[in-house]
Amino acid sequence: MDFERPDRALCRAELEKYRLEFEKYKEQNLQLNLARGNPSKAQLDLSMKMLDIVNSHSVLDSEDGIDCRNYGGLDGLFEAKAFMAELLGVHPNKVMVFGNSSLQIMFQAINFAMVDGVSGCEPMMFQKDRKWLCPVPGYDRHFNITMKFGFELIPVPMTDEGPDMDVVRSYVEKDPSVKGIWCVPKYSNPGGVVYSQRVCEEFAALEPAAHDFRIFWDNAYCVHGLYPDHEDTIPDIVGLCEKAGHPDLVYEFCSTSKISFPGAGISAVATSVHNQKGFKSFLQYATIGPNKINQLRQVRFFKNLANVKKHMAKHADIMRPKFELVESILEKELGGTGMAEWTKPRGGYFISLNTLPGCAKRVVALAKEAGVTFTNAGATYPYGIDPQDSNIRLAPSFATPEQIEPATEILCTCIRLATYEKLLEK
Repeated sequence: MDFERPDRALCRAELEKYRLEFEKYKEQNLQLNLARGNPSKAQLDLSMKMLDIVNSHSVLDSEDGIDCRNYGGLDGLFEAKAFMAELLGVHPNKVMVFGNSSLQIMFQAINFAMVDGVSGCEPMMFQKDRKWLCPVPGYDRHFNITMKFGFELIPVPMTDEGPDMDVVRSYVEKDPSVKGIWCVPKYSNPGGVVYSQRVCEEFAALEPAAHDFRIFWDNAYCVHGLYPDHEDTIPDIVGLCEKAGHPDLVYEFCSTSKISFPGAGISAVATSVHNQKGFKSFLQYATIGPNKINQLRQVRFFKNLANVKKHMAKHADIMRPKFELVESILEKELGGTGMAEWTKPRGGYFISLNTLPGCAKRVVALAKEAGVTFTNAGATYPYGIDPQDSNIRLAPSFATPEQIEPATEILCTCIRLATYEKLLEK
């Protein structure tokens, strides 16, 4: 169909056809949800034996003799640091390990910058016109943290290799009010982009105008490939920054939350010793230490990266058919129509779908009316505002295949409805 000069009679006929189909879906009173990227029950069941690792008969001393039942250990156990360092591909002396939420560490790292200041700089709470770069489409919870602290959020377009580095440099190296950038370098949320070697090296080579600028490198999906036999890799950003002469430039985050239990994983941040010193001086007023018994539990269950990869291959066997089911239905119903395009990620938790401009909010609203919940249109952009009103994030992980199939079919019907409605407005 010619979207610039649509056949109005054909649009009206097709609109009526899909309205009838839509009404039939509504009559089913469905309650389906593809909104958040939560692991499914089957994925959580994979880690149940972890609960038997530590019990009342266990030795609860760490490898270096710390009694894990007691206070202390602000930055985590020695063996937990070594374990998380292996996941990230860095030296253990670069790692601090905390509780289950890496997002909480990110929040605290920005809180530290706000209250104490970074590397001797004026606390950011006293700095005016603070900005933060946000690759789009991106992760709404990232954006919400910096919005909470009053930063102006600046969208940066994504490419197939990562953020557009020409745009990044133009802000970072010329504007001292730019204080950071969010990055999900492997299987980005929601596009599934894997940052290229070139992009990672260009990040490490940045010469920020602000001495307190930091890259927040959220490596959340470091071992979350859908195709373990064809694993994607990214370089060690901490090592690249050191090699480029900028050891303090980056904080790299990860957790075992989507490896074991989201409510009871462990999280880590890898950064320079200098950055660690400042961050710990701030954290000492907030905590006497993390849950060290849980750190023991995680390390003793997984032991090393090789075992984690075997474990994550089981996750992939559960996740992969769900993603492929969504992709096959989208292709069958919308392939070649020009009404939508979508990513085919090799890992992570999301599929990014783009409708024609001006249709995404209407699609999500229609789907809700038919009993299917998706993430709010616009959530993948700062302030929840997608200038094109086209992006929708799909999260197939939590639903069963029996739920995914009708939910995706309804999505396709809603996209057709919204498209024909938009065309008839012209």
